[in-house]
Amino acid sequence: MADHLIQKKGESTWYVRLAVPADVRVAMGGKTVLIRSLKTGLRGVAMERRHAVIAEWKAAFEKARGKRAARGDTWKDPIATVAQGMAQATRKLKTDVALGETDDQTTFNADEIQALYQGLFDDSPEGRLRREKADRVYAMTGLEGELANVEFAKEMALEVMAKVFGVAQELSPAEQEEAQLILNDPKAHKPKSPITDARVQAFREFRESRGGGAKHIDQQCGKMERLSKFLRENGASLDFDSVDRWLKSLDRAPNTLGQYLMAGTAFWKWAMKYDAGWRMEFQDKVNPFIGHELPQGGGRETSGSRREAYTTDQIAKLHTGAVEAGNTPLADLILIGAYTGFRIEEICQLKAEHVVYPDGIQSLHIVTGKNKSAVRTVPIHPALKSLVDRLVADSKDTYLIPVTTENRYNKRSHAISKAFGLLRTRQGFGSLYVFHGLRNTFVTALVRADVADALIKELTGHETHTVTHDIYSKGASTKQKLNAISKLPIIPITVSAR
Repeated sequence: MADHLIQKKGESTWYVRLAVPADVRVAMGGKTVLIRSLKTGLRGVAMERRHAVIAEWKAAFEKARGKRAARGDTWKDPIATVAQGMAQATRKLKTDVALGETDDQTTFNADEIQALYQGLFDDSPEGRLRREKADRVYAMTGLEGELANVEFAKEMALEVMAKVFGVAQELSPAEQEEAQLILNDPKAHKPKSPITDARVQAFREFRESRGGGAKHIDQQCGKMERLSKFLRENGASLDFDSVDRWLKSLDRAPNTLGQYLMAGTAFWKWAMKYDAGWRMEFQDKVNPFIGHELPQGGGRETSGSRREAYTTDQIAKLHTGAVEAGNTPLADLILIGAYTGFRIEEICQLKAEHVVYPDGIQSLHIVTGKNKSAVRTVPIHPALKSLVDRLVADSKDTYLIPVTTENRYNKRSHAISKAFGLLRTRQGFGSLYVFHGLRNTFVTALVRADVADALIKELTGHETHTVTHDIYSKGASTKQKLNAISKLPIIPITVSAR
């Protein structure tokens, strides 16, 4: 049989024969052996023809194994769901039996069970054991007998379900045994999160290959890792209800929850397009991250609240606090923010070479930003001139604001931003007062000075969203900008930084 050729008794025709591996028998229709006629009585011809047939069969075996590998453990979740439903139905039926709230049509006796599941009561060793158990259950009387019949009916139903699932999902013998275990005890299966470490890493690499910002990518991947942990710890599947419970567990502001949903949707779209296993598992599922109603103002205490703008006296208080704490860079940062409306990272990225003189007017040039409009030149307020001159003269590394560390995203403002937060707290300001509030103050002052809206947006690096200004206009002159900046109120500084 080493050559896989046989002849049937009384025939001269040669057949090819191949044993079916146990792990693919279900996929091959339950067959243990495959036999096919080679339609020849000549052994030499049969030896040649057998190769194509054996190759075809082995390819079918590999296809079945590949299909099983692709689907992974996805077959376990529906089995666990059915098992949970059966367990609940059985508990209710037993309760009804105990309370006498059933009739003859709601319970079974042992004879009826054997009639329903007669295929389980054959002459095999397992079938004989089932018949013996049925006889014992049948001999029981009273309430104990009724409850035993309910339990026995459930056991038989679960065995049938295991076989049905085995055929439908093409389970291997080992998987069929596991299916039976899950049906008998739903708690034996704890769903694994489909958001695996490998998938998160693949998602990260995809986003990086498309030029995504490092910080944004880290944040989205981190959110998916937190969701995956939630699913594992709660034994939950990835569906709308699980995502809803996860969001409620986060205790975050609505805007933050919205970012979690956007991260989930980005991951879902990537996986449905680029992950074959994910497509197979979720091919008939709806994106579980859409359609959620987020709370209004829920989450943290400050959610839904706007950041506060500072008064000139409050800015002076912050500046004095920084000077008295011996943090001159922070004191300088505060004044530059107040007189320019620059974002904190924009200030920290300023170099001596960014002090420019268009039309002979000393100005600060922002060379990069979060959008095209962020690249801009803003005249220096008269009250800020001596400070800027000092920073240019004292610069050791070309940067105007010296900082001690950068974070992993090359943000120079990381440490000094934390220092501002500590100063703010020590000075008695609440959590709605942040560095960005200086930008609010800047814009508010210009609005109250009757500066044109388009010019304010130009100074702050915002788009006007009008074709006239964003496409055709070359912008205000440096002199017009200086006139606008000069309308800012003077901050009453009483202590100077050195």
